[in-house]
Amino acid sequence: MSQTAGATREAVWNELLRERAATYPLPPHGHHPNFVGAKEAAAALLAHPQVQAHRILIVGAERALYPFRKQALAAGLVLYIPDQKRDGWYLRLEVAAGAALKRSRELGEPRLHPEGASAAVLACVAAARDGGRLSKGFGWAWNGLPELNLPVFTVAHR
Repeated sequence: MSQTAGATREAVWNELLRERAATYPLPPHGHHPNFVGAKEAAAALLAHPQVQAHRILIVGAERALYPFRKQALAAGLVLYIPDQKRDGWYLRLEVAAGAALKRSRELGEPRLHPEGASAAVLACVAAARDGGRLSKGFGWAWNGLPELNLPVFTVAHR
């Protein structure tokens, strides 16, 4: 019998703590955990040919994706970050300073639709080598994406 999604999340969060691989915010439980090596994982994802084919991305607002947002904006990509204060809205960003959520509101342009977005980068609790990802269990980041029919990428700890 396979482990439930909830049990898998708990096991991953516990292992991240035990291995000291989780970083702020702590504890990682209940979150898409930020992790040691997120900066390197972001660089590797940006260098991947399947990601390089996209110039406009939807990127989650989680702390674990901050290095990706920062590097992607510095590389000239346009990002849409889901607006955490207005359900269904996005903040369109083009400047690296907007990667920090505390600045995204002042530097981002509110948009109802992520115009031109051709892929999404979402945080996860765990990812499988076959491309499956396990989220924190609330479905917030996934809302609206299935009807856009976009490829989804993630950064993950080892």
